Amino acid sequence: MKLLITGGAGFIGSAVVRLAVDRGHEVVNVDALTYAACLDNVASVSDSPLYAFEQVDIRNRDALDAVFSKHKPDAVMHLAAESHVDRSIDGPGDFVETNITGTFNMLEAARKYWIEADKPDTFRFHHISTDEVFGSLPNDPAVKFTEDTPYDPRSPYSASKASSDHLVRAWHETYGLPVVLTNCSNNYGPFHFPEKLVPVIILNALAGKELPIYGDGANIRDWLYVEDHADALLLVVEKGVLGRSYNIGGENERTNLELVRTLCAILDKKRPKASGSYTDQITFVTDRPGHDARYAIDPTRIREELGWQPSVTVEEGLEKTVEWYLSNEAWWSALQQRHGVGERLGVKA
Repeated sequence: MKLLITGGAGFIGSAVVRLAVDRGHEVVNVDALTYAACLDNVASVSDSPLYAFEQVDIRNRDALDAVFSKHKPDAVMHLAAESHVDRSIDGPGDFVETNITGTFNMLEAARKYWIEADKPDTFRFHHISTDEVFGSLPNDPAVKFTEDTPYDPRSPYSASKASSDHLVRAWHETYGLPVVLTNCSNNYGPFHFPEKLVPVIILNALAGKELPIYGDGANIRDWLYVEDHADALLLVVEKGVLGRSYNIGGENERTNLELVRTLCAILDKKRPKASGSYTDQITFVTDRPGHDARYAIDPTRIREELGWQPSVTVEEGLEKTVEWYLSNEAWWSALQQRHGVGERLGVKA
């Protein structure tokens, strides 16, 4: 299968690119190489004859048409998006332009290509989204997001992703474009851009800096190892039912404070301080505006229909992640020099 993957130089996208090439798929990586992208993320497969790269912004419709015409993909996996909630609070316009208008351009370019190819039955447009479109959950383990949970986005980021989800469903219903959708829980793992919680904690700990936790640290997230997510995404694009959405979760709920303490314990073991514990660096900071209390995915549908389930616990995945960051300082130290990385963002509201 030839896959056109947008955002393939980003965190989740690069995991999909690496796994797809390793499994023998042809991959066309379409990425604008904005601040959070890094081609080093796909260096392990970049010399493969199965891999091609196109530096294209999804806001540029003409360039997208040219990519479709040149590469003639069997399926699209659309991951390109602005994704950092704090940045969306400070600059929502970029999120509207990329996540909404960019998705519209992708849908129209894919639809044009699909029609000109005589609407092949095997074509798929896989839209990758987030559980944040569903809003916030109560602190009740029995209540989780399902594919039927009403949308209730609370941030500019989640609102832009909710809008893109609705566009994809509309193009399926109105134009018959063959689509599948997925909504995932919080990802973590190797190559995670160093402005998100897990890498921030690891890198601040190593630098002897404060480990910032929003509010009282009671916010709960369902943590999904990125390589498990990539496996699920390839399964959905290959076997998912057209028009159907699938929730992908790690089934690893932890409060932010629990997560940070787990990371500190792993670091205490693998890179011990001269004295004390990394937990001594934990600092509680003013909460993010509109900070959702809890996310949790019910992955029953993808497990029962497609046979997928996560392969690691959050403790196992975090240990792998810490080991990767300890071994790849050249990768993350370069990215720390980019604009806004290491600064507290999202406090303008």
